[in-house]
Amino acid sequence: MAYIAGGSGELVSRIRVERSSGLYSVDVYMAGNDSTVNVLYPEKMIDPIRPLMILPETVDGSKWKSGKLSFIDPEQQYILRLFSTVTGAVFVNLDHVNLEELRSAEDLLHPRWKGKISTEDPTISGSGSNGAGRFYADIGPEFVKRLYVDQSPLISRDRRLLSDALARGTHPICLTCRADDVAELQKAGFRLTEIFELEGMPSRVRPGPFLLTVANKAPNPKAAQVFVNWMAGKEALEIYSRRYQQATLRTDVDEAPLDPHLVPKADKTYPDDGDFNWITVGRRENTEKARALLKGAMTSEKTAR
Repeated sequence: MAYIAGGSGELVSRIRVERSSGLYSVDVYMAGNDSTVNVLYPEKMIDPIRPLMILPETVDGSKWKSGKLSFIDPEQQYILRLFSTVTGAVFVNLDHVNLEELRSAEDLLHPRWKGKISTEDPTISGSGSNGAGRFYADIGPEFVKRLYVDQSPLISRDRRLLSDALARGTHPICLTCRADDVAELQKAGFRLTEIFELEGMPSRVRPGPFLLTVANKAPNPKAAQVFVNWMAGKEALEIYSRRYQQATLRTDVDEAPLDPHLVPKADKTYPDDGDFNWITVGRRENTEKARALLKGAMTSEKTAR
């Protein structure tokens, strides 16, 4: 099997075109929430994955925190979730940000941070718009406008540029930097940290780096079955957990290398970014509202200038 890397939205769009021409080149999808739930699933590009899970270590309920494999689709057959990680609020550079000055979401709007915040593009599909949608749902449209327009953040589709700006201190607050990118910079000696809770903004859990599904009309169905069973096993998930700083749903994966804040507390209930209804309705509605608001506001801002 060959691994094709890239943004989920872009890859799924390409695969959709290929399939419309009768070309079926994909066996397994490891795609993001939106692409999986709002494209692959409703467009029937996937087959049930549950019947393929046969290895003892993948079907043994004692190996999973919920006592069983976790499927997020209504049929409990198609979309397998392997992670549940607490989502941090922002990343900051401690050489430029005093944590006492950033205790609430409203503190992000202080004039001292104007031009000092960075984010992925909130007007296109991806982490940027998901983050804007989260702010829209949790705090409201006025906050979103003030943060993404009035605070003049650095907006980029290049996530490496954002983490570099965080490390250099030109933009010491990052709304969408990835934990694995920041971890590499921390190893290099940069004083970066993730803030997990801001007053007025509840901690959430994400299903993260991907949701696991199998393509229908897969060219290599036997290889697909072998792969998904391995991917749901201890060995693969331990590799992914450490590399991407994600908490898995398995009970036997060592979580010691993770920041303890990333691991959901058993006695706490979190809003869940992996909830099927949130992905199909809640987040979709809020991200679309946030995008429309910001596209209009940014257009007006450019016109005014």
